[in-house]
Amino acid sequence: MKKISFKTFMLMMMLMTGSVSVVNAQVKTSDLTGAWETGTEVKMTRIYADQIFTVTVYNVKDKQFISTAGGRWRVNGNTIVETFEFNSAKPELVGTEVSTPASLKGGKLTLMINGRKEEWTKLDDGTPGKLSGAWLITGRVRDGKMATMTPGARRTMKILSGTRFQWIAYNVDTKEFSGTGGGTYTTENGKYTENILFFSRDNSRVGASLSFDFALEDGNWRHKGLSSKGEAIEEVWTKREKIGL
Repeated sequence: MKKISFKTFMLMMMLMTGSVSVVNAQVKTSDLTGAWETGTEVKMTRIYADQIFTVTVYNVKDKQFISTAGGRWRVNGNTIVETFEFNSAKPELVGTEVSTPASLKGGKLTLMINGRKEEWTKLDDGTPGKLSGAWLITGRVRDGKMATMTPGARRTMKILSGTRFQWIAYNVDTKEFSGTGGGTYTTENGKYTENILFFSRDNSRVGASLSFDFALEDGNWRHKGLSSKGEAIEEVWTKREKIGL
C-alpha cells in the first residue's frame, strides 16, 4: 500500500471531519437574535433579544393561547442556556436553568428538547422594527400626571424582535403569571402598530390591530394611544439593560 505523508494524512482528516465541524460549530448569540417559529395550526414562537427570551405556544385556528415561558438566556458553545423568570404552564420551574443542545444550518435552528428534535424557521434578525429589545414599564399617566414606576420582582415586560412583540406581566418572587399577549408589529412614520395573534385573557381580541404614537427619547420608549379596550394610555418603557434587571 502506498504510504502517505503526515501532512497529507492531516489534510484528509480535516476534509473528512469538515462536515461535522460545520454541524457542531458554536452557535453565536448574534445568529439567534430575532424571532423564530415552528408549527402550523399550533404555533410556537421564540424571541431572543438583549439576553432575554420568550417562547409562546398558541392555537391559530381556535385563537387560543396555550402557554408561555421566558427569562434570561446565554450561549455556551452549541448549547442555549435558559433561566426561567416566568412559566405559565409550570411555575415551579421559575428560577431553574435549562440547557438545550442547538445547531444552525441553512437558516434553520434545531433544538434537542427531551430527546426530540424541533426545527425552527427564522422570522427576522431584530430588524426592520425600531424597538428590538426587552423593555420594562417605568411610567404611566394617571389623572393627567406621569407616575413613575420602579420595576422589581413584579414586572410588566415587552420583548420585541424586528417584527414580533410580546408583553408579559409576572412576579419572579411569587412565580405568579398574570397575563400576556403578542403578535406582529411595525414602526413607521412615528406609529407603532400591533397586530394581535394571541391574548391570554381574552381571545376575542385576537386579530385586532392597534396603532400608537411612539418616540425614543433618552433611551426610553414613549407610547401613547388607545388600549384594546378603547381606553387612553400613555406610558414610558425603559430597556432592561438600562435599569439593570
